[in-house]
Amino acid sequence: MGDLADLRRLARWAVSQGAGMALLNPIHANIPGSEQPSPYYPSSRCFRNPIYLRPEELPGAATGEVDLSDLIAAGRALNGDRRIDREQVRKLKLAAAERIWDRFRVSGTDAAFEQYREAGGEALAGFAIHCVLSEHLAGPWPEWPEEYRHPDSPAVARFAAEHAERTRFHEWLQWCVDRQLGAAGAVGLDLMQDLAIGVDPAGADAWLWQEAMCLDMRVGAPPDEFNTRGQDWGIPPFDPWRLRALAYEPFVRTVRAGMKGGGALRFDHVMGLFRLFWVPSGTSAAEGTYVQYRWDELLDILALEAHRAGAYVVGEDLGTVEDYMREELAERNVLSYRLLWFEPKPPAEYPRRALAAVTTHDLPTIAGLWSGADLDEQHRLGLEPNEDGTRQMRERFARLVGAQGEESAAEVVPAAYRALAEAPSMIVTATLDDALVVEERPNVPGTVDERPNWSMALPEPIEELEHHPTAAEIAAVLNSRKRS
Repeated sequence: MGDLADLRRLARWAVSQGAGMALLNPIHANIPGSEQPSPYYPSSRCFRNPIYLRPEELPGAATGEVDLSDLIAAGRALNGDRRIDREQVRKLKLAAAERIWDRFRVSGTDAAFEQYREAGGEALAGFAIHCVLSEHLAGPWPEWPEEYRHPDSPAVARFAAEHAERTRFHEWLQWCVDRQLGAAGAVGLDLMQDLAIGVDPAGADAWLWQEAMCLDMRVGAPPDEFNTRGQDWGIPPFDPWRLRALAYEPFVRTVRAGMKGGGALRFDHVMGLFRLFWVPSGTSAAEGTYVQYRWDELLDILALEAHRAGAYVVGEDLGTVEDYMREELAERNVLSYRLLWFEPKPPAEYPRRALAAVTTHDLPTIAGLWSGADLDEQHRLGLEPNEDGTRQMRERFARLVGAQGEESAAEVVPAAYRALAEAPSMIVTATLDDALVVEERPNVPGTVDERPNWSMALPEPIEELEHHPTAAEIAAVLNSRKRS
């Protein structure tokens, strides 16, 4: 599993290939002891997951006074299986961090850490307390003893005082993540962080802001041609009027966190600022309905925070998008999102104010579509795929790249990016999956335990990626774009 030091190396290599930005999956925090594979189901969108830390680069680790050799050996042994075991990774890295923390906390006060804690204020403290409570109490917070279900209760205050040192440890982990992320972003390109559309109802954000959320509802998507059953994403929505009554503080904090240390933000399902598809808990997605938000105020806040952070924003406006939505986003200079798989027009006709890509983590890779492996997998999973739509997408793709149908995936992948390079869009991206000609997509919507979503490592390590011929060819193609 990659970490932030790997990201730093990847960023340096990307810069050497001519890249100006790197788009990350969400690195939001999970609940301790509940390592969700999906990065889109976090405990908090305001804080980050320590699983991405490089333990050997934690403050004080380089002195050699902390022996991590047994943990390093156990971690490397996990590389024998391509499937990522996040829970084991978490346990090993947590054990390493605890050893280093024990040394760090007795070595004296670190001024930078104390400044970080002071700047984080009640939000950082509340998140850390939820982490410690989660380590001590079984189950999600709505099932905790009544006295611990609200962050402002006297019982929570007493618990925080009794576990002050462990709370500081979780605050220290966040400081360390921010430091390593900052180092990865200091090599000459923008890190575009991905802001998930919502959070785990058992997580820290839902606990801290429970009055602002509708915890008996779930966000999803209605049935469509690609997901005929619809989707229930399992995340509770903000109540639009309660959120407004709080002067949008939870939203502001979330956006600021997403822009911190990066320079760019991808806003997942940006139509959620206009309306969200609410599904009552315990029902199917077919029973859901759309609920509208004060999109004008939310978009103005997003634009204001981007200006303050010196960041740019890409809105993932895929799916059902009404014309006025794109007009309002464009008015605030939020870039659109255009995919080769979806667009009826050739890339040369894409808008300039957009991010252009072939695919996303939820859609087929080029190799998966071309070989038919993606469709075969959907059949094996019993997902009732849209075969006619998939066939038309493949035929349209073949015409676009001038393929006859007998070419290998390694041949059509560069051809796809030659076509995409014709886009006048301000940002054009390539995926690591395509660079390594991977057939499996990272995630198949509508599945949970049926396949290892978000848990299949790339087939080659970063050292091989840096010398892979397809990756080099894609880079050369994208560098040939006419820039203005």
